[in-house]
Amino acid sequence: MIGPVAGDLRPRARDWIAQDPDPQTRAELESLLAAPASDEGAAADLANRFAGRLEFGTAGLRGALGAGPNRMNRVVVAQAAAGLAAHLLVRATTGSRPRVVVGFDARHNSDVFARDTAQIIAGAGCVALLLPEPLPTPVLAFAIRRLGCAAGVMVTASHNPPQDNGYKVYLGDGCQIVPPADTQIAAAIADVGPVDRLPRGAYQPLEDEVRAEYVAAVCETVPPGPRALTIVHTALHGVGSAVVSEVLAGAGFTNVHLVAEQQAPDPDFPTVAFPNPEEPGAMDLALALAARVDADVVVANDPDADRCAVAVPAAGRAPGQAQGWRMLSGDEVGVLLADALLARDRMGTYATTIVSASLLAALAPARGAHYAETLTGFKWLTRPGGLDYAYEEALGYCVAPDLVRDKDGISALLLLCDVAARLSADGRSLLDRLDELATEFGLHATAQLSVRVDDVSLIAGAMARLRSGPPTALGGLAVERMDDLAAGSVGTTGLPPTDGLRLHLAGGGRVVVRPSGTEPKLKCYLELVVAVESDGRALSNEVAVGAARVAAAGRLDAVTADVSAALGLG
Repeated sequence: MIGPVAGDLRPRARDWIAQDPDPQTRAELESLLAAPASDEGAAADLANRFAGRLEFGTAGLRGALGAGPNRMNRVVVAQAAAGLAAHLLVRATTGSRPRVVVGFDARHNSDVFARDTAQIIAGAGCVALLLPEPLPTPVLAFAIRRLGCAAGVMVTASHNPPQDNGYKVYLGDGCQIVPPADTQIAAAIADVGPVDRLPRGAYQPLEDEVRAEYVAAVCETVPPGPRALTIVHTALHGVGSAVVSEVLAGAGFTNVHLVAEQQAPDPDFPTVAFPNPEEPGAMDLALALAARVDADVVVANDPDADRCAVAVPAAGRAPGQAQGWRMLSGDEVGVLLADALLARDRMGTYATTIVSASLLAALAPARGAHYAETLTGFKWLTRPGGLDYAYEEALGYCVAPDLVRDKDGISALLLLCDVAARLSADGRSLLDRLDELATEFGLHATAQLSVRVDDVSLIAGAMARLRSGPPTALGGLAVERMDDLAAGSVGTTGLPPTDGLRLHLAGGGRVVVRPSGTEPKLKCYLELVVAVESDGRALSNEVAVGAARVAAAGRLDAVTADVSAALGLG
């Protein structure tokens, strides 16, 4: 089996080895080329590494570490850096040298990839600036505009597993790239020749001033106020702990407890199965510490600290009890942050995505602000004009777009703690405020259904079946209409085409179905809106919202079952 496969790939593999500066990845390919003809596993591995190349898109690059064009390695990174530099230089004014700032997290090879990027960008004729140490992604996003750069690169794979790394690109507006810039950069990358012939230049190492300026700027996003709050924070082995500690201390929060086992950066993420605060078990150590210190709130960042998760004591929980903590959903945190900013007369544009809950669409106009809806991802969320706030249900929040025009788990964490402390000083909690909002606007209950498949063609088949024969009812609720998002609606909603379907249910509910952009999954986002019958008193609110939650949970289960059946994926 290996003879003909390896024979086809040997010249490509040897060309790759000849330009690869990394002895480890060179050795990987040499080992595969030296495997006996009977080793089918080696043949399959080699074929997979050269089956294509990591696609450069609006999220940049992301993939498993290893040799070959279908992996993250120094050759792929060098090609990306050279392509980005070429893209910037073509568009620069004559004689100018575009400035590019490069940051990196603490994953395997992140520092190496960052130095390679800075050297190649400098060698191409740009000015390359390199952040001094592993830092959160929001610091890099802040640095782009602070330093007047034409672009920024962050070497990170966010909350992916340990074997992955990635390469996120921003342009000078501080936003993630969107079409057509992504395809233009990808074309420039494809034109890069052997990377061992690329000139390398000297980059400018930055000191700690950018980090200090970021911390000071974030501290200023919340006004002085009550600070009597017991906080537990976990960085999940990422790079957020030191910066978060500085921000909380600078804003006046002194009773902060760090999860020691997860405080220091560790690219192997030893205490979690998956370094994502949404994953089962990821928050266990933080919740155990919260029980010991009787915390008011638990806040967590993902490894590059651009996302933020929140847990609070559930109603009726006894002090010191390990059980009884409630994780807030991204939609719940998103609306709490929006509510706080609106109360401070921030009356610009409030944006969320087509798959997030619709409560923000009711809240923002009711308070006098403008509401905008975008496609999924912060590359779209930061585009609306006059943006004051944006969030997505996947734990991403932009609370200070003048500072960071991307999701920022650190400034969001600070605002959330500020809100919690002010409520606590008034004898209320974050859960109480959510109940008050539900009483005013109805309970917006959400759920998700993800179906993973081995054959991605099954996803296209399921989408085609829904398009040609949408269900007339889901969970006993009539489907009033279906929007095919692939058609786009630039003229009415401003949304460009995307592969997705949105089914509107009687009573204000909806179901959005779309293929995942990164995994072989079909993802479904469900929402029901249930009226809350209350006379406005605190106890009445709590009882009425509780009854609405019970009703919504049962109906969501029924809708989920019917959606699963309609997909026909088993």
